[in-house]
Amino acid sequence: MNKAIIVSQTESTADMLYCTLRSNGYSQISVISSAAQARRTLLNTPPDIVIIDTPLMGEMGTELAETAADYTNAVIILLCSRSVSEELADKLSPYNILVLSKPLDSRTISEGIRLLKADTALISNIRESEEVMQHISDIRLINKAKTMLMKYLGFTEPQAHRHLEKQAMNSRCTRRDAARKIISDLT
Repeated sequence: MNKAIIVSQTESTADMLYCTLRSNGYSQISVISSAAQARRTLLNTPPDIVIIDTPLMGEMGTELAETAADYTNAVIILLCSRSVSEELADKLSPYNILVLSKPLDSRTISEGIRLLKADTALISNIRESEEVMQHISDIRLINKAKTMLMKYLGFTEPQAHRHLEKQAMNSRCTRRDAARKIISDLT
């Protein structure tokens, strides 16, 4: 992790965030003052972390945070006034965006970065585990369909495999969906 984007209209806040990110090991830091420019940068050069100091010119900054969450795997921190921090935290929690209320110091930002890094790593591991479990489930379903083809239609294993692949290709569906169809047709 070494690419960072700071989106802030306030020079003093941007400077503090820049120094904080440098001390946390970020070497490629872009300081941007507009949401539109930040969106372009996000899409062209995905960062590892995005810190948005609200409000921004033309928008609050929550839309930018949601865009960053949708299009990157970045750690995202939104800085806002204390009066709206609770509301924004509730709204943005599904996106795994950390909302911190201003005023802030570099120590609080550093702690937020560490917390989000750990949280992001945990979520990534959970997603990988879910993908592995789905893959195992798909293999079991496909094997069940092949077994039924061998049992009820007298196919050999290579014939059953080829039949399932051909069904998926002809139907323009996944092997999992083709296996479901075969199982439902044979039961």
